[in-house]
Amino acid sequence: MAVIETSIQINAPAEKVWDLVSDIDNEPKFWKGTKEVRNISREGDVINREIVIAFRDQKCQQKVTLYPKEKIVAVFTKGIISGSKAVKLVSQENETLLEVKWDIKLTGVMGIFTGMIKKHIRSGTDLALQGIKEELER
Repeated sequence: MAVIETSIQINAPAEKVWDLVSDIDNEPKFWKGTKEVRNISREGDVINREIVIAFRDQKCQQKVTLYPKEKIVAVFTKGIISGSKAVKLVSQENETLLEVKWDIKLTGVMGIFTGMIKKHIRSGTDLALQGIKEELER
């Protein structure tokens, strides 16, 4: 498994950060590794969806659970990636620490490339966090 952890301090209250990051339909705006999102079903704070990732335009299915104003956990349920991505908010007065943890691997024979994609996912995550920060601090 590839574990990737990174975070960014945002000069905005957690509620404002939550409003932006919990709009998961707009994920491709910041997360360039996600090219498309298509919701399959939603029951309360649990969304089953299909995404197209930038890695060879592969389709993956995810079960995304929203824990309001706390975290978002996306579990890959089908496709070339297995594992999860968690986005967590830590409120700090008028600032918010936004943390991301990936715990993933490529499935099947593609598993040998997991290490290679780790740096790309880290870079893409850092870019997404920077974009979210810039949007919120305007």
